[in-house]
Amino acid sequence: MTFDVKKIREDFPILKREVNGKPLIYLDNAASTLKPQVVIDTIANHYQKDSANVHRGIHFLSEQGTRQFEESRRFVQNYINAESYEEVIFTKGTTESINLASFSFGGAFVKEGDVILVSELEHHSNIVPWQLMAERKGAIIKKIPINDLGEIMLDEYQKLLGPEVKMVAVNHISNSLGTINPVYEMTRLAHEHGAKILIDAAQSASHIHIDVQLLDCDFLAFSAHKTLGPTGVGVLYGKKELLEEMPPYQGGGEMIESVSFEGTTFNRLPFKFEAGTPHIAGVIALKKALEYIEKIGFDAIKTQENELLRRCMKQLEEVEGIRFIGEAKAKTAVISFVMEGAHAHDVGTLLDQQGIAVRTGQHCTQPVMDHFKVPATIRASFAFYNTEAEVDQFVAAIKRVKEFI
Repeated sequence: MTFDVKKIREDFPILKREVNGKPLIYLDNAASTLKPQVVIDTIANHYQKDSANVHRGIHFLSEQGTRQFEESRRFVQNYINAESYEEVIFTKGTTESINLASFSFGGAFVKEGDVILVSELEHHSNIVPWQLMAERKGAIIKKIPINDLGEIMLDEYQKLLGPEVKMVAVNHISNSLGTINPVYEMTRLAHEHGAKILIDAAQSASHIHIDVQLLDCDFLAFSAHKTLGPTGVGVLYGKKELLEEMPPYQGGGEMIESVSFEGTTFNRLPFKFEAGTPHIAGVIALKKALEYIEKIGFDAIKTQENELLRRCMKQLEEVEGIRFIGEAKAKTAVISFVMEGAHAHDVGTLLDQQGIAVRTGQHCTQPVMDHFKVPATIRASFAFYNTEAEVDQFVAAIKRVKEFI
């Protein structure tokens, strides 16, 4: 399709609203993306017309919901080019996906003294689950360091790899800095040393085409709400041979084959890891969200977002007292910065008064903040539905904030 940002913005009803008497300028896309009308309509339609539980009934509504639910799984399979639909597990989000992987992989493969490598760039949700697993198993967490541009130090990463390393955990794109990590090279090196790798793709799934077979990662996780979809839905991809050997993460309905007080046998993949009633409407709506992204096209998304990044960086560089945090050579449309003489939260509050939504704080990446020796940053993160005019208004607002402070 021809990229027309004005026409695209008409698909997002929230962009018509005002905040504090000003037209909303939403620059918090790394936290959660906005939802197109087709996603909202799909959720409403499910509850209005098709509401029923899946996989458990022989009546029309249940069968209809099951068909739509499993169509979403097949679509996700194609979206990330998984070899089998059985490798696509629905969760509550990236956080639960990583917890599932760490708990179950640790239960099957990790023993005392084994090493888990976790990059310094990680969101807390890709640090803490591995720490909890390491405590249970007597394993050791080691940090993959970053340089002062916010880039993973590949030479140091290679030095850390060895036969004792069982897992590498790294994000595809840093949520706080926008750094695009060399995950293809990191995966190749991990496998050369016999380690598995999990990729946190929460920040990349709506910006970069992902091919898990080409990447050859062992696990990959992302959330619906960062890909134009609803909250409460996530995806864990795992190689089938690993998932088959891993124990269930939770027990309950759906993940069983048979239950007796003498013992329980578990369901086949992917249902072994999907205990209980899922977020049915959300999973069905995820398909619509991913279809929308594919309709726009990753090339068009990259072009638009890179132009917004370039324009904003160029203008902010001219504002005295602005210091960028994380200036990686390869990065997506995320700008993290501090303003001399001002706390990030104060800047965020003053921007909000002008109708501009940014994120301030540590962005659930306290090790990153510690590395750069800052308490918090102001983060502006762009999506393809943002405009050059919004960039200009954001920079003008930053200048007003600076003058006020």
